Amino acid sequence: MNLFTRNLLWKLFALATAFGVWLNVSNEPDLATVVSIPVQYNHFPKDLEISSDIEETVDLEAKGPSGLLRSLHDGRIAAIIDFADVTAPGDRTFTITNNELKLPRGIELVRTIPSQLRFRFERRATRFVAVDVRYSGTLPPGLTVAGLEVTPPQLQITGPESHVLGVGKLESDPLDLTGITADKTQTLSVYAKDTEVRILNTPQVKVKLRVGQHIR
Repeated sequence: MNLFTRNLLWKLFALATAFGVWLNVSNEPDLATVVSIPVQYNHFPKDLEISSDIEETVDLEAKGPSGLLRSLHDGRIAAIIDFADVTAPGDRTFTITNNELKLPRGIELVRTIPSQLRFRFERRATRFVAVDVRYSGTLPPGLTVAGLEVTPPQLQITGPESHVLGVGKLESDPLDLTGITADKTQTLSVYAKDTEVRILNTPQVKVKLRVGQHIR
């Protein structure tokens, strides 16, 4: 009996407070709202890459008591997409339901826009690709580019297989020839045009330019 009567006043106070909150919420009018929420991704496949667009947010339409709806705007709600069952390349579609949202009790999901997300998964590929050094400006009259040494001559890239195989060359920032009258060594940053491709090495090369006399 002591278990039920211990701190009885505090227990009654807590019960009365909870009842007051419920009563206040139950008397609030039902409203609808639309809020943009982030999309979070869980359990990315170890050896696969997403080669399609990745949604960062979705619009959520929900209805319920106005007090509860205000909680949707505090940034705590997210659509969580779980990739745990993705084990092979291909297209996969995920439907956003209340299971992915975990809305507070009392709030009803009307819809999300979009209501489904589709992803294309590809195997991750890695290969070495040559670096193309570009020029800007011109050497002074009578001089010409006698040779060019690039170190390293190739950089390693990775990403979705189709994108990696589609890369012909990487590009360096332009080597400015203006005012150069003798051999020169310069470090240049390297750029991958395909945004799905990542350079694994430090994205830089050291370029040694040899200048010679122009033969007429």
